[in-house]
Amino acid sequence: MFTAETQIRVRYAETDQMGYVYYGNYAMYFEVARVEAMRSSGFSYKGMEDEGVMMPVLESNIRYLKPGKYDELLTIKTRIPTLPGVRIKFEYEVFNEANELITEGWTTLTFLKKDSHKPTRPPHNLLDLLKPYF
Repeated sequence: MFTAETQIRVRYAETDQMGYVYYGNYAMYFEVARVEAMRSSGFSYKGMEDEGVMMPVLESNIRYLKPGKYDELLTIKTRIPTLPGVRIKFEYEVFNEANELITEGWTTLTFLKKDSHKPTRPPHNLLDLLKPYF
């Protein structure tokens, strides 16, 4: 299983009137964590897109346990639980500064050819980077 960690400091603009992270921002946090996890493995989303493959989200699930708060440094642990095929699943856990689990979720994405929008296999270089973890 591939794992990575990313940290994000909650900005004022990402909070609601109570100073809590607005629930919709967790999807953005998951995207940041997903891209940075891939970067940490040596893979570039931008490079993949430049080569004609994109990864739209098919499914997203978020469970809110405790609020994230303004100016907190959040740690997002990202996992890829299985070697990807035409689809890839990412799992996330978000921890506050007290190391309390505050949010968890997952997303499923698919690999599509940019020109035709038809499903495709993952890029070979991505599979080569991930295979040692499985």
